[in-house]
Amino acid sequence: MQVLSVPACVLISGVLMAQTFHSSGDANAKFAKLSEEFIHETLALSPSAASQAGYHHHVDPKTGKTIALDALLDDMSAAGVAEQRRVNAQWRERFRTETPIASLGVEDAADWQLIDDQIALTLLELDRIQNYKHNPTFYVELLGGALFQPLTDDFAPEDVRLGDILSRIAASPHFLDQARSQLVDADPIFVKVAIEENDGNIDLIENTIAPAIPPGSKLKAQFDKVAPQAIEALKNFSRWLQDDLAKRKTARTWRLGKELYAEKFRLVMETPVSSDQVLADAEHELKKTRAEMLQIALPLHKQYFPDHDDHASLSAQERENKVIGEVLQRISDDHPKRDALVQTVKDDLASIRQFIIDKKIVSLKSRDNLKVIPTPPFMRGIYSVAGFHSAPPLDPNAEAQYWITPIDPKTPEDRAESKLREYNNWVLKWLTIHEALPGHYVQAEHANEIQPVTRRLARGLFGNGAYGEGWAEYIAQVMMQQGFADNDPRYRISYLKVWLRGVGNAILDVRMQTMKMTDDQAMSFMMNDAFQTRAEAEGKLQRAKLSSTQLPTYYVGTSEWWRLRRAYEAARGKNFTLADFHDRALDQGALPVPWLGKILLRK
Repeated sequence: MQVLSVPACVLISGVLMAQTFHSSGDANAKFAKLSEEFIHETLALSPSAASQAGYHHHVDPKTGKTIALDALLDDMSAAGVAEQRRVNAQWRERFRTETPIASLGVEDAADWQLIDDQIALTLLELDRIQNYKHNPTFYVELLGGALFQPLTDDFAPEDVRLGDILSRIAASPHFLDQARSQLVDADPIFVKVAIEENDGNIDLIENTIAPAIPPGSKLKAQFDKVAPQAIEALKNFSRWLQDDLAKRKTARTWRLGKELYAEKFRLVMETPVSSDQVLADAEHELKKTRAEMLQIALPLHKQYFPDHDDHASLSAQERENKVIGEVLQRISDDHPKRDALVQTVKDDLASIRQFIIDKKIVSLKSRDNLKVIPTPPFMRGIYSVAGFHSAPPLDPNAEAQYWITPIDPKTPEDRAESKLREYNNWVLKWLTIHEALPGHYVQAEHANEIQPVTRRLARGLFGNGAYGEGWAEYIAQVMMQQGFADNDPRYRISYLKVWLRGVGNAILDVRMQTMKMTDDQAMSFMMNDAFQTRAEAEGKLQRAKLSSTQLPTYYVGTSEWWRLRRAYEAARGKNFTLADFHDRALDQGALPVPWLGKILLRK
């Protein structure tokens, strides 16, 4: 695969990666102490994030009182947002003054940079992007996560956790009032998805939390008191979104624009490559991958369509589209039934696990805490296909979840068929490799054993997105190179179609967020250039509007993983093994890959 061309000595967020770090034991110890204080204080400001991290009780340094974070919701009032800004700005100054990066060893320096970039990203959001003023999905997903997480993490007895959830349900009307007070306008796509996901929050209370409450208990009496008020508040919020917020005039759209996008891109990728360079490289990779797909497709085309010619009379682009498209259409006939997506994925896991063991690709941890479940309804706007939810860094033995988004029973048959053909039995194998084994789940399992715990938490909370998504795609390519699926050309061309989607993600995000790419242009690009079905393209179009700078992490990260792999392989020579490289890299957690290289390749 193509590697982004970056000089060996590069600037990462202002830090010269070729420099030597002169560590001081006192500086490293102080940095560890400050990191722990920073993480705990900022998590206490976001109880929802604290639950996700496994941080359940916070001791207030001013009062000495212990705060049960799982019973609280985030304070999104004007005062609460101002406090978030004050705390982050104050901590940035403390880290830069009291433990400058040059005084630290390379591993602490990497953590320092993660924290500094995360603070910068938080301040960019609070000061300039301001989703909390313009995007109601921010509140809907924050609330849904706060109600859902304690159900899945056995950090306390069930009655305690249910009591915490009920406290959060009781606080929901006030939280939604705060959302209304903050939101000033919104693009129509944000309103549409927020209403859909808000229905998911209602469903979560009525159909997931309610059955978990023991009948006849004090908890049931409490639920009967607070749940109706919360559900009515959620319904009122949806009505307000539709009847008020949606009708407010605004010049803002979902597009970030060049200036904000460039700044966010730098902080998210944590690499020196610009979005313009990524766009140019990705467009080149798109052509290269299509050419490779054509060579695989030609013999399959002859096999599937013996009565066809090879369309040699067409132009090069038209011929690629015709031959590859017809082959992919025939392959996509092999797909699960609409109610069998989750079971199909579960069936694939065992054979994938055995392949990893047989080929010695990466070490698998002894924990068996992965659960395949339907995507929570309140997250289906952004996770329209699948997702991975790791065990909390502070509670690694808790449940890790591989989410599969089921097809809604109300979905028309033609749209359901379109999605099933996109996620046919061959593509579903890739999906499980990417999200679970040896992708995100294995990555998280290694990261959740990092010591000391402060480092584990920093790299878990502020981990680099390009590292994470890049690993999942890089390792899928390794699996294919090692002969997964018996080297079946149907799997190989199906994977290359998926890779084409990852490459297309980068093109789509840059062009939509900074170059005014229209919906029609985006749909044409995805369907004609990247062979996506209409249902897949429509889902990705929505996702590209809901997020920014996330979609390029797949391509950027994959390129960086291959560059690091080649450097490590050259350094180890005949002693190189896949398992050694993968284990050592994963054992560091989600660092920007250039920092990871600095650690792995140090002499």
